[in-house]
Amino acid sequence: MKKHQIKTNWKGGLQFDAEVNGHPLTIDGPPDAGGQDKGPRPKPLMLLALAGCTAMDVISMLKKMRVEVEDFQVDVEGELTEDLPTRYTRMKVIYQFRGKDLPMDKLEKAVTLSREKYCGVSYMYKAAGIEIDYEIKVV
Repeated sequence: MKKHQIKTNWKGGLQFDAEVNGHPLTIDGPPDAGGQDKGPRPKPLMLLALAGCTAMDVISMLKKMRVEVEDFQVDVEGELTEDLPTRYTRMKVIYQFRGKDLPMDKLEKAVTLSREKYCGVSYMYKAAGIEIDYEIKVV
């Protein structure tokens, strides 16, 4: 069985330094909670995980489909509960493509394949009961 592992080291206050795939990452809390704002909070990294996972899928598939994209951006919005523990109940993934004569059918196919077959982060979030909406924009 394949495993992923990370290690975090406490640096005082709410700051932790971690190594992820050999890359350093610092997480920290806001000053009003005892942190020093030296890094992102853990929960928004869940949005980044989804954006990164689906973005890599989509751009890889479009390359195989010979679709030339000039620019590509994935934004993810997350709705949090008011009650504790705060958690995401809904996320919206917005794919923004820029290029000449981009075939919408291929963009939709790549997004659908990522959403339904390849993106493990999306799959895990859906299994946890998080609703995920998707939107495609061509700029």
